[in-house]
Amino acid sequence: MTPARLRVTPRSSRCSFHEQKGLFAERTATNSRRWFLRSSVLGALADSTAGRLFAQPPAGDQFGRLFTPSTRQAIKDGLAYLASQQNQDSSFGTGSYSHNVAVGGLCGMAFLANGSTPGRGRYGRHLRRCVDFILQNCQPSGLIAHGESASRGPMYGHGFATLFLAEVYGMPPISGLRNKLAKAVELIVNTQNSAGGWRYEPRRNEADISVTVCQVMALRAARNAGLHVPNETIDRAIDYIKRCQNSDGGFMYLATRTGESDFPRSAAAIVAMYSAGIYTGDEIDHGLAYLMQHPPKLNEMGQTNYFFYGHYYAVQAMWHAGGKHWRTWYPAIRDVLLAQQQDDGSWRAMINPEYGTAMACLVLQMPSNYLPIFQR
Repeated sequence: MTPARLRVTPRSSRCSFHEQKGLFAERTATNSRRWFLRSSVLGALADSTAGRLFAQPPAGDQFGRLFTPSTRQAIKDGLAYLASQQNQDSSFGTGSYSHNVAVGGLCGMAFLANGSTPGRGRYGRHLRRCVDFILQNCQPSGLIAHGESASRGPMYGHGFATLFLAEVYGMPPISGLRNKLAKAVELIVNTQNSAGGWRYEPRRNEADISVTVCQVMALRAARNAGLHVPNETIDRAIDYIKRCQNSDGGFMYLATRTGESDFPRSAAAIVAMYSAGIYTGDEIDHGLAYLMQHPPKLNEMGQTNYFFYGHYYAVQAMWHAGGKHWRTWYPAIRDVLLAQQQDDGSWRAMINPEYGTAMACLVLQMPSNYLPIFQR
């Protein structure tokens, strides 16, 4: 695969992925320059101040109000917990999900969101080991999966792992990363089914909205990194996602049948559409209205198995929406997460605490705006 040749075009209020081709090229260059500038400054800051990466946060009163000292401390404790749980083979935690590449990729993204890069910053060493772990589990077929956990919806793991590799691509250059990332992207493109989506296995047979969104995000990150992603692949995926939307603004699980709306997958669907260049329109407006009917609640974490998954996407949706959506949502989810953090710095989740902690840290660090995939 070769890098896409992209032309620069201005952003419009509503445009297809074809029209977004130039926008992604412009963002790729801008994000790369911004990332390397930030990482250089933050790396030096980490070396000189024992890793106080938030010593100079982005300017603005709103940032100070939202990103409180207690929030920074919670993030610091959460990331320290993750670092302490990295195993000798660079995976995370114990139990049946310890070698899951999605968990490894999410932990790596949590370190990235703090301003570290592979080999630089407070978590540079841990982050480089995250990259090594993912690369070691890249199969000849392009699938990223560890043998012990490949049976648990491998396309979920593949999507998050591909997203992570795309985020670290080029900073600094890592031997073998580009070829393995390109093969991972090629596998996603080649396993899209006739309806436009993906499901658990890397085969063209079924699709659901959750796995489909996961692949869309990986492809968006890959295109941002300069890899070729066919326009028709994204167009067909977004068409599948749109066909999952119900009249109440929420999204059902499968586009092939009638189903009820649910908050986690609805949040994911909205983020996928934003990522494909759909910024306004009925789908976005109705989807945001549906999400706003399900604000974060203090007792919610123990009542659903998809709490972290849902809020990982919901905070991204509100960040892209901006305005009152963001100003209302972030303080609410921030306060819920701060109240649920354990004494050891972790957040408990059904999969494992490393997964929950990585997701919580990603949500809380959204205002820092360091990850290219999260940037508006």
